[in-house]
Amino acid sequence: MENIRRRSQEDVAKARKFGIESFAESLVPVMDSLQAALALTEQTTEDMHAGIESTMRQLSGAFERNHLKEIAPAVGDKFDPHHHQAIATVPAQQEPNTVVAMLQPGYLIADRVLRPALVTVTAPKS
Repeated sequence: MENIRRRSQEDVAKARKFGIESFAESLVPVMDSLQAALALTEQTTEDMHAGIESTMRQLSGAFERNHLKEIAPAVGDKFDPHHHQAIATVPAQQEPNTVVAMLQPGYLIADRVLRPALVTVTAPKS
């Protein structure tokens, strides 16, 4: 019984230690691209822009492979306190408790909120 308990503890420790290995492997090419971009001394703004877009596609692919999804509510979406964090309420013509502006996107990992989206919402009508 002691050996089973010890092996179980070792398995849990290994799972914690190497649990992010897949995500880390997905991020290595992104780091390579960023380092290559910094190594270039002369480049046009268009080349830099194209390189940044390519690196963002790599990062988006890494997020997708590892079930990291963006929370990006649109203007007019209903405020969801489980996925959004209201920074301010403002008077507006749209429905109460709806998103007026997104200040920063949030992220889900699997179905768990990693970071809520920061939003401004309409004030309740008085």
